[in-house]
Amino acid sequence: MTTADIRTAYLEFFRSKGHSIIPGASLVPENDPTVLFTTAGMHPLVPYLMGQAHPMGKRLTDVQLCVRTQDIDEVGDSSHLTCFEMLGNWSLGDYFKKGAIEMSFEFLTSKQWLGIDPTMLAVTCFEGDSDAPRDEESAGIWESVGIPRERIGFLPKAKNWWGPAGKTGPCGPDTEMFYWVGEGNPTGNPATHDKEWMEIWNDVFMQYNKQEDGSFVPLAQQNVDTGMGLERVAAVLQGVSSVYETDAFAPIVQAVNSAAVPSRGQKESEKDVRIIVDHLKAATFMLGDGVRPSNVDQGYILRRIIRRAIRSARKLGIEKSTGFCASIAQVVVSQYGDCYQKMKKEESVIQGALNHEEEAFMKALIEGEKHFQKVAERSTIVISGIDAFHLYDTYGFPIEMTREMASEHKLSIDEDGFSKAFSEHQILSRAGAEKKFAGGLADHSAETTKLHTATHLLNAALRQVLGDHISQKGSNITGERLRFDFNHSEKMTPEQIKKVEELVNVAIKADVPVSYSVMTVDEAKASGAIGVFDSKYGEKVKVYTMGAFSKEICGGPHVARTGMLGHFKIQKEESSSAGVRRIKAIVSGGPAEIEAAGEVA
Repeated sequence: MTTADIRTAYLEFFRSKGHSIIPGASLVPENDPTVLFTTAGMHPLVPYLMGQAHPMGKRLTDVQLCVRTQDIDEVGDSSHLTCFEMLGNWSLGDYFKKGAIEMSFEFLTSKQWLGIDPTMLAVTCFEGDSDAPRDEESAGIWESVGIPRERIGFLPKAKNWWGPAGKTGPCGPDTEMFYWVGEGNPTGNPATHDKEWMEIWNDVFMQYNKQEDGSFVPLAQQNVDTGMGLERVAAVLQGVSSVYETDAFAPIVQAVNSAAVPSRGQKESEKDVRIIVDHLKAATFMLGDGVRPSNVDQGYILRRIIRRAIRSARKLGIEKSTGFCASIAQVVVSQYGDCYQKMKKEESVIQGALNHEEEAFMKALIEGEKHFQKVAERSTIVISGIDAFHLYDTYGFPIEMTREMASEHKLSIDEDGFSKAFSEHQILSRAGAEKKFAGGLADHSAETTKLHTATHLLNAALRQVLGDHISQKGSNITGERLRFDFNHSEKMTPEQIKKVEELVNVAIKADVPVSYSVMTVDEAKASGAIGVFDSKYGEKVKVYTMGAFSKEICGGPHVARTGMLGHFKIQKEESSSAGVRRIKAIVSGGPAEIEAAGEVA
């Protein structure tokens, strides 16, 4: 089966089991400031895992693009990837462990679907601790479908527990499915022979909500969240030893090998080839989703992986100042563009950004090498951690590059000092993701709910004052203030700002009800609802209406009436980026208690 065949088969299987197919979310989380990227399919569905009704029902399935960087040093082996596709199926208070396990086993082993030999499979379950009991229930279900006891391992929370993504939220034990990749006949299970079993699927049983004090409270609604790694399953079904040999990756690998200097493109350089393929594929998806290279937040990660790919390219003898990264991105788009149409639409933007970053980094390398010489001359035995981090942070030198150059000068690096400086930077960057533009809500508190509701009125007022071309480009809302980004090429005049404030406050004073209706995207368009009508919406959406003032697609929390907001005041209007303006505003006064508008989203 091709990668595309597996993707289609998964969705069709779960559609046949009563699941609605929903679109994957953006790589940049919209309502979760605790993470920089979507690392799992659960992020965009947290409100529904907490009890909100999903417009598409209780059984859902999707394909979710994910980015994970915690295993970036493992990239280059047979299975680890920075950006990958996760196939998921969801039960929101419907079936639980028995249904999830039985459907997983059927899809994996039925000849109608993947047809994997059951003797090549093993599973793990949660071994239990003071927070939750040993998951004998799941183990018993696996035995009932045909997995022998010796193929069932039990592992601790570090291995068989999922979530929450942040400090609090839905979580629970999981059961993981593995395929034998060792020599000879399958032996033991992943708890006893972990290097010889490769994880391909994970069924998470969300039974608990982790509290701020670290305790676990049972969820009123038990949910199932699963994730099957598409690339790993493709490797299994295509009989290859690594994800880089699958049909989706092979053309990208070939393009890199073709550009490498022949004498350097041998087996010993395989890891560098894979790093280039993985990182430029991830960068292409990130750029297609609107992320741009920078020194903070998502842009910092993007810049890091592009530069790491360029460093590996230099090791292979690929030293073009511009063009190489864009040429690989072109192959990535050709492989994935039919499935991810947005990437194809943004291809020229992607290539332009890569060319610019590649050229800038090549210049930085030259300057960085000059700076390194100065550092090396004043260092006797060890290059300080601060100097090593400065090379990384300012000139984009990965620590591996600095380490190699230091070795050439018979110097070592204060690795602990570098790690400390790097960790401190990560903490600051993560704080920035939480406090600055993170694309979502800090929480669902009363004050945050008021400010989120106010963004609807602000959006409508901006369109009335500045024109119908205005659309939301992002928002970040805390209990203290709202931040709203919108497309507009000029700085707003004081008169325009005053008029927008007046319109919002007129709507608040009118004290109209805030209500919602569930409808199709086409119906929402026909009704005049505001929204960016792209692939992030499913077949059905929630449209919130505030009298004659606002009608907008949204999935966040809202007050019951506009009169509950208080007085609206714009504190600042400024540039966010080219062609995008940013407004910071507050509301003051109004009732302290927030009621739900029908069902709180």
